[in-house]
Amino acid sequence: GQDALLCPHVLIVAEANSKVAYVDTFVSSNGKSMVANSVVEVVVGAGASVQVASVRSLSREVNDYAFRRAVVDRDGKMEWILGEINDGNTVSNNTTILKGTASIAQTKTVSVGTGAQRQNLTSQVQHVGTHSVSQMVSKAVMTDEATTILNGITKIEKGAEKANGVQAENILMLSEKSRGDANPILLIDEDDVKAGHAASVGRVSEESIYYLMSRGITRHEAERLIILGFLEPVVAEIPIEEVQNRLRQALERKLG
Repeated sequence: GQDALLCPHVLIVAEANSKVAYVDTFVSSNGKSMVANSVVEVVVGAGASVQVASVRSLSREVNDYAFRRAVVDRDGKMEWILGEINDGNTVSNNTTILKGTASIAQTKTVSVGTGAQRQNLTSQVQHVGTHSVSQMVSKAVMTDEATTILNGITKIEKGAEKANGVQAENILMLSEKSRGDANPILLIDEDDVKAGHAASVGRVSEESIYYLMSRGITRHEAERLIILGFLEPVVAEIPIEEVQNRLRQALERKLG
């Protein structure tokens, strides 16, 4: 109904040496004003492996707030796969705490902004355990007057020796009025660690679009191909085929 509120709260507890895959898809129809405020909490036991995938394809009337948090024990692995394909404004905050020795966190995020959409997407990993490893990859494409902020935060605490945290944020803009900010942040309180980051924000040249148009396709189709090609390296690495398919379907819907 009008001005509805959606507040799902998911709790996943993966006991020692267990394996869990959780997939959700959020979809809404046009004309329904709504606030979505969702929470996902994950506890990853020793030696356990958890995959959480979320594809969000909500209409422009929906303001989407998503908060996700995981705590990972010794030899555990947490993998986030996030498709932020909403038409409305989006705030996403994703935090993983690598508590145990040799714990692992991987986060893959893809996003497309259109119209006057505003997005603020944050991925954060806190290294506490020794020999812990994290990898964050985020890719976003902006068109029209859309704005996206990508925040990547790697925090290595004192005592997390031999930790290794890497991150990459890439934003591609297809119009003069679109805007993207990529903010890689490393906070390191331990000497014996490895950490790295990469970030890029750029616009597609008109020459690239004209080249594709010279092959007999429309400008809209040329931009669509550029967007899909930019995001595909992340989509192709998603280990769950069903999530790959859902994400590609959401991208096709949004890009027309």
